[in-house]
Amino acid sequence: MADPLWTARDAAAATAGQLVPEINWTATGVSIDTRTLKPGDLFVALQDQRDGHDFVPDAMARGAAAALVARADCGPGNKLVVGETLEGLRALARYSRDRCRAIRVAVTGSVGKTTVKQALASVFRSVGSAHASQKSYNNHWGVPLTLSLTPADCDRAVYEMGMNHAGEIRELSTLARPHVALITKIAPAHLENLGSMEAIADAKSEIFEGLHADGVAVFPADDDFSARLRQHASHSAAAFMLEFGRAEGAAIRIEDFETGFDGGRGRMSVLGKAVDFRVPAPGAHWAWNAAAIFATAIAAGVDAEATADALAGISAGDGRGATHRIALGSGHFTLIDDSYNANPASMASGLSILGATQPAKGRRIAVLGEMLELGPDSPDMHRALREPLDSASTDAVFLAGEGMRPLADILPSDRLISFEPKADDLKPALASYIAPGDVVFVKGSNASGVHRIARMLAEDELGARGQG
Repeated sequence: MADPLWTARDAAAATAGQLVPEINWTATGVSIDTRTLKPGDLFVALQDQRDGHDFVPDAMARGAAAALVARADCGPGNKLVVGETLEGLRALARYSRDRCRAIRVAVTGSVGKTTVKQALASVFRSVGSAHASQKSYNNHWGVPLTLSLTPADCDRAVYEMGMNHAGEIRELSTLARPHVALITKIAPAHLENLGSMEAIADAKSEIFEGLHADGVAVFPADDDFSARLRQHASHSAAAFMLEFGRAEGAAIRIEDFETGFDGGRGRMSVLGKAVDFRVPAPGAHWAWNAAAIFATAIAAGVDAEATADALAGISAGDGRGATHRIALGSGHFTLIDDSYNANPASMASGLSILGATQPAKGRRIAVLGEMLELGPDSPDMHRALREPLDSASTDAVFLAGEGMRPLADILPSDRLISFEPKADDLKPALASYIAPGDVVFVKGSNASGVHRIARMLAEDELGARGQG
């Protein structure tokens, strides 16, 4: 049986809540979703899009140890009654943070934050015990949930932080109080809400405001907004600043990197020491990711050689550049599923993976969904995808969403196979087009729906395809 993560008395002390009844139960986890709740979890009845109090009976039926609630009359079982459940979750997070010995790392950025977070977790686990955000739990409930799940005896922990508006990362970083804060890159994302690239840089830099005394600020040396990030870091509690990238003065500098279908190899200068490294995941963007990982790991007390060893064992996750070999007729085609989300920078990086992938005897096919929240420059940013499509030697393009219309208007008719306002409407044309030997790259903003196409391709649910 797993060791208890929370006792009733600790949870009550953390939240100043009332135990009903006064039984000293123990919980081995914390959950906000009855669909993924495990027996022994403390169920937190968040009042968000739906009222979690309605699911307390189901949580108890699934074996919850207790429920953190704002009212006790919501069903059977042990209760911890607090004034407001999200604030109760935050209180658990603060208590967990303060009792834990871990070096805490916070990660944000316009691109790469989830991939880098996952890789850092692998690096940290290679040298000790580590804890990390599940999936992309990086918002106002995801970060406190991850903090509340951090074991007290953990060596290192890494928390992903996302945002749509200014002020959100400040709140998350102040809650986590990281010892190390990383910004991966500043790129066009959420422009519609924030208004300018400078505002995006300022919002991401809020991650430095929560830094623990004598903390480390990690950020790119050759980003267009490096000077702005450095200024924000200098006004924080950061005692040290580590810059990474290709710039000559970067403390962690990319000296060499080559990528292909089976991954990339390179050399990194880490505080003046040359370290060779390999990553199994493809894409030119992995040079940048690796530099961020080396910089953050060294700030968290992991030496460069151990980081290089751990990087060699990582892989791309589903929706983030994972490659699948899928049977088709008497052969197969290759799916590159980079469909999790998209902005102009991540689109260009992803298409570089397509370009680095040599089809056995088929074609390079790009299935692209519109990029959202880009503001008034959105048409130009979509048209600008013509260049990375050309650089990747793309043979055929399928486009989804009205935002992609400006790109559809400038692509040659022999390369634009289909343009549809809705991603699901691409299915018939795509199903009949794919042939053995093809390489199919899928990417777009979540709301564009192309992730459903990637899933159906991977699960062979598109129906009859051409047999090639």
